[in-house]
Amino acid sequence: MRRKEFAAKIWAKLVAFDKRLTLLPPGARVLAGVSGGPDSVCLAHWLSVQARRKGLAVALLHVHHGLRGRESDADAAFVRALGKSLGLPVFVARAGVRTLARRRGLGLEEAGRKARYAALAARARRGRYALVAVGHQLDDQAETVLLHLLRGTSLEGLGGIPPRRALTAGVTLVRPLLPLTRAEVRAYLEIHGLDWREDRTNADPVFARNWVRREVLPLLERRAPGVKARLAGMAEKVRAATGRA
Repeated sequence: MRRKEFAAKIWAKLVAFDKRLTLLPPGARVLAGVSGGPDSVCLAHWLSVQARRKGLAVALLHVHHGLRGRESDADAAFVRALGKSLGLPVFVARAGVRTLARRRGLGLEEAGRKARYAALAARARRGRYALVAVGHQLDDQAETVLLHLLRGTSLEGLGGIPPRRALTAGVTLVRPLLPLTRAEVRAYLEIHGLDWREDRTNADPVFARNWVRREVLPLLERRAPGVKARLAGMAEKVRAATGRA
């Protein structure tokens, strides 16, 4: 497929998904969680385009976890520069993830997730943002469903990551990139000449999601090509059947 055709295909997926679910209504105030990784950079760029097309008020929030020293500082600086290049305001929130993990008896991965959503909810309330957008994509969906299966889950767990859910009073969490694969996100970045940051902890197999991402799903894809799309499709059907679509 030629470059222009592939770009149009990716764009059409995003537009159709947004139109079907009305994730980004015209004039909405949207706060995007941006780590500096490929998914969140793609999200920030997509929202900057939609801001012009739909009159959205978009801002970016980066949560500085303080776990990787100078690398974390560089991530924050990168997001500030990204926001400036896109013409979007940027907020940086600091979170004591190690302290949170120790206090609540959580792993660092779970503590980091809780810290991110807490920071997003707090900034959204303060800035009167009705929507908080995050960059989960189709591969994340497949990984989540598989993790739930491996750990044991209810029917709700098989629904995976919903495209929208309540985050806090008056604030809805949306995931505009869910129809895209990880490869399509990378292609989007290359097409638009966008850089991103790599978090070395994403390669650490001590985290269950990394193990599923780097070892389990590639093995399944080799034996059953298209399994990630089928897992994501199953999750959508489960959500529809349980009223969580």
